[in-house]
Amino acid sequence: MIHIIRNTLGILLGIAFISIGILHFVNPEPFNSIVPSYLGWPEFWNYSSGLLEIILGVGIIISKTRKNAARLLVVLVLLVSLANINMWMNDLPFNGTRMSQTGHLIRALIQCVLIAILLWLGETIGSKPSKPHHDIEPA
Repeated sequence: MIHIIRNTLGILLGIAFISIGILHFVNPEPFNSIVPSYLGWPEFWNYSSGLLEIILGVGIIISKTRKNAARLLVVLVLLVSLANINMWMNDLPFNGTRMSQTGHLIRALIQCVLIAILLWLGETIGSKPSKPHHDIEPA
């Protein structure tokens, strides 16, 4: 049953990440506009994160690469949070729309849940630890 849930979540999240990654290229302006100014060159960060979302989205769909892709997506989501925090702190619109404080809090909560799911898909949390290997047999 766990295998089915992992596969289903991997496919659904993979499709979501791929779709959002594609949007970075199709409609870059909203993403460029929320990159923190201290990072400079928003196009680079936008296209880089979009490309990584596409690649890692494919990675979590494929069961053999899911564990590593999910772990890397945790890092990416944390890094992309800089743009979300910038949008919140500076009341920046995304695609012409400003979020309320409640909207930002809900978004932050969703990102925390997303990170927890990715950690589970990456087998970082919620997995049984493997048994230690001993070179010497017990007496």
